[in-house]
Amino acid sequence: MSDNEKPSSTEEEYFAREEIEKKRKLALQQAAQTAEKQREDLKKLHWMKCPKCGMDLQTLKQGNVELETCFNCGGVFLDSGELEQLVNQHGHEGSGKVMGAILNLFKRK
Repeated sequence: MSDNEKPSSTEEEYFAREEIEKKRKLALQQAAQTAEKQREDLKKLHWMKCPKCGMDLQTLKQGNVELETCFNCGGVFLDSGELEQLVNQHGHEGSGKVMGAILNLFKRK
């Protein structure tokens, strides 16, 4: 191709589409990085904070279970499976039906 010849319009369209696709992929990558950073920032902001009053949570050990407790509002928070562990550790015959009903409320379906 000599210096005076222009590329064909289909060739120009091809390179324009390629450039647009590169920019689209870059924008998606930047959006994903921004979303990940926002998730990390939110985790730092809310990590070990009481969902009721916002004060710091303290970890107390009850047998093999670590309970997160807020001394400000008195809230006690359990992670997944910890309620079952507490029932197994401290299960009483009289309260077994009540605790079983409570556990059924939290079971994943």
